[in-house]
Amino acid sequence: MAQHGLDSSASYKPLSDLPPQYEATEVGSPQHSRRTSRIGRSFEILNESSPLISPQRLHDDESLFRRDSVPLDALNWTDGGVEESKSIWYLFVLALSIGGLQIAWSVELSNGSPYLLSLGMSKSLLALVWIAGPLSGTLVQPYVGMKSDSCRLPWGKRKPFMVAGAAATIASLIALAWTREIVRGILGIFGADPKSEGVKVTAICFAIFFVYVLDFAINTIQAAIRAFIVDNAPTHQQEDANAMAGRITGFGNILGYLSGYVKLPEIMPFFGDSQFKVLCVIASLALASTVLISSLYIRERDPRLEGPPKIETGGILSFFQQVFSSMKRLPPQVRKVCEVQFFNWIGWFPFLFYITTYIGQLDVNPYFEANPDLSEDQIDKAWENATRIGTFALLVFAITSFSSNMLLPLIIVPTYRPPQPPPSLAHHEHIRPSSPRTPRTPITPGGMSTSMSSFFPPVPSDESHSRLSRLLSAFQIPWLTLRRAWLLSHLLFAACMFSTFFITTATAATVLVGVIGLAWALTVWAPFALISAEISKRDAARRARNAGRGNSEELDSLADEESEDQAGVILGLHNVSIAAPQIIATLVSSAIFKLAQRERGVAGDDSVGWVLRFGGLAALIAAYMTSRVGEEANRKEENGESEV
Repeated sequence: MAQHGLDSSASYKPLSDLPPQYEATEVGSPQHSRRTSRIGRSFEILNESSPLISPQRLHDDESLFRRDSVPLDALNWTDGGVEESKSIWYLFVLALSIGGLQIAWSVELSNGSPYLLSLGMSKSLLALVWIAGPLSGTLVQPYVGMKSDSCRLPWGKRKPFMVAGAAATIASLIALAWTREIVRGILGIFGADPKSEGVKVTAICFAIFFVYVLDFAINTIQAAIRAFIVDNAPTHQQEDANAMAGRITGFGNILGYLSGYVKLPEIMPFFGDSQFKVLCVIASLALASTVLISSLYIRERDPRLEGPPKIETGGILSFFQQVFSSMKRLPPQVRKVCEVQFFNWIGWFPFLFYITTYIGQLDVNPYFEANPDLSEDQIDKAWENATRIGTFALLVFAITSFSSNMLLPLIIVPTYRPPQPPPSLAHHEHIRPSSPRTPRTPITPGGMSTSMSSFFPPVPSDESHSRLSRLLSAFQIPWLTLRRAWLLSHLLFAACMFSTFFITTATAATVLVGVIGLAWALTVWAPFALISAEISKRDAARRARNAGRGNSEELDSLADEESEDQAGVILGLHNVSIAAPQIIATLVSSAIFKLAQRERGVAGDDSVGWVLRFGGLAALIAAYMTSRVGEEANRKEENGESEV
């Protein structure tokens, strides 16, 4: 295996003592071209000290120096190409659409369960209804990934699925919010009594149908957005892009949960006469606007330049064959992350869907205990107020998560540590840095539209970037890598779930949920950053190989290992590892509810508490599995690499 790092023990000689391959030659001669090319391949510069600052690239007219990421293994996947560093503003617009999606999802998470219960649905049936999410994630995201990878429309691979998914999500949100009115209006034509049992059952069935439509639509747009981010962010900025997506997700959560806590019908009666109706309208507007901005102003590569698609998706049988075939050839690092996610999401699924109900139950317990003979309307009113308290806890959770997403990248050591060129060569007459403005090359992701690029500020200069990078690097904890932080988040989550044995008030539960926000910040950042870097590296290798650049033997070995699986397929399979275990969590939750749940309106129902504790056990297994995920430094040592 060839080495692409620099030996840390090497001593650098003055120019007069340089070996023949580095001796000065006449500029423009064949010898000069070959030697400068070797020098360029030897020193790859990446200023990734801060994940908040867009790295700058030093290069001269011959592109001797490139600020690309250090390979995750010994393959020189950047040989012969340049990836343009993107500004923080570009990354913001790139990830913006995930914020609108998160607002829609937060409405479903925080208000979906109470709303369905208000229609007369039992908790055990509710658990089976929420199997729609993991079921759609298991089936839809791999399918959308394959179809989008094969898409050859001139305006991009991912945008058609983003737009279609957004339209379906908006339609299902509106239909779900007005379920009672739609069902009563249709059945009223035939003379049905609005308060009859038949109308009630029909409304429940109608709501269940659109919950499934909503989850299938959300998974469609989520698959497209995640692949959209990976495709359009440079390899060395995948951690930055996913950190930005995490921050926008956290901000979307804050807006969604804040809207759920405020009495919106009093503020916006023109959007609806109930809390859930107004929330669904707000979520629809947010999703439509953010997807529109990202789609209009981020220019994808023209997929027609890639030639005909390698994967042809046929019928159902062909789809499953492709899924299992792709699973077998997942890169080892991606496979390990997926194994962690399997157990991780067995724990997170009950928390995300039932924590509002758990806190609401703690709030209504004293009231139900003091008033055992309440009418259905009184119970509904008590639960409506309790739901707002539970939503406030999720607001605290979102604020904690957002703050953690802002601060954690400052203290966690970046995955990529760039080798630095020897000072003697840096001052060589043929190796001189030039403008930090780097032109795009065929392997650079699509840029920003012309109209938008004039609005956003340019990337900061090397000098200011370097000063700020040194300042921010002072906050980093040397031993705290992204993988270790992710492992600690599992342990924190498990400890919080087991502490529900001692929680008896809604206030204490709210504090607990706020602490869990720290673990959530890493859950929405770490696995996606680890996988995205691997995907982007392989995509860069494929494009370099197709363009005939670099070491063809090494690039072929990387691309052949992947067998042409692109971002859509790999991210879809990653989502299978998130969604499939949720089916297990749903079935277990349903069984626990069946055994432990009490009648609605009765105090002391701790069935949700036992579901959360089951999730804590899964988190402990996830922590162990995370310890098996490879560290970047360890992988380099295994490949025989060393760093300066």
